[in-house]
Amino acid sequence: MSVAYEDGYGYGPYTVEDLHGLPDEGKAHELVDGWLIELSPSTRHDYLAKVLARIMERAAEDSGTNSYVQAPMDISTPSGARKPDVAVMSAAAARNARDLGLSLYPGDDVQLAIEIVSRGSGSEREDRGRKVIEYARTGIDQYWLVDFDPHPRIQIRRLNGTVYGDPIILEETDVLEVSDPFPISFPLSRLADFS
Repeated sequence: MSVAYEDGYGYGPYTVEDLHGLPDEGKAHELVDGWLIELSPSTRHDYLAKVLARIMERAAEDSGTNSYVQAPMDISTPSGARKPDVAVMSAAAARNARDLGLSLYPGDDVQLAIEIVSRGSGSEREDRGRKVIEYARTGIDQYWLVDFDPHPRIQIRRLNGTVYGDPIILEETDVLEVSDPFPISFPLSRLADFS
């Protein structure tokens, strides 16, 4: 059932069609359990998403991996539609989704999802709590949670069955090094403000 938007968003529950039918007002939304959740990233948040997307794109290119990196990416999950700040999947999976005319990328095709925490925002609780469970159930191999306040910090979580194992925590003075979905290596200091 589609909802008219003449007087706001209506009363829900909403569908993916409703999500994609929202007017383009420069706002991003997720669909969670039938409800539209407005995302409100900051300038610093958006800057870090761009930096991380560039790092991922260069690492994929340097390794010769045919990967698709997007920031943000709309993906399907058991609760509806999520929008990781940066996501990586194989180019073949992205091409297949496009050829099928899917409005969301299948979440189980995502190899890496990155969420950048905006402290004190409504999405912080989702990023730190619910998405840890939801992304694991979706089958996303890695989930990175990036903090930037007061200093860069990353939690790397890897899928172990249907749950993520304990996080590997990296601080501003550390160098992140992983081998999948392709070799990625960079000092966390690159995530400092406008460096």
